[in-house]
Amino acid sequence: MVLGWVEMSVSVSKFYVGQVVCHNLFDYRGVIVDVDPSYQKDMAWYDRMARTRPPKDQPWYQILVHDSKSESYVAERNLRIDESQEPVKNPHLYKYFQSFAEGLYHRRIALH
Repeated sequence: MVLGWVEMSVSVSKFYVGQVVCHNLFDYRGVIVDVDPSYQKDMAWYDRMARTRPPKDQPWYQILVHDSKSESYVAERNLRIDESQEPVKNPHLYKYFQSFAEGLYHRRIALH
């Protein structure tokens, strides 16, 4: 029996959990809490919210927005590194991170 191989395109994310980033279009800051290798929400959300039609086969990021209680879901092409080295203010930070140092957040260690 011969097994076939499926070739898959794997995209490598430019950013990672704990980095503080800025949105290129809407000029807000936030911290990355999750990375998807490709778009993972439903098409209705994409049609309603992703008006610039960023690629769905590239990484997308869940971000806690600075000075807000909200989160956002952003395509990689719409982000850049925040050079300010300043912390983000969001009441949900404690769920994901235990500390902030030198411009990066450090993940909370899960207790089993």
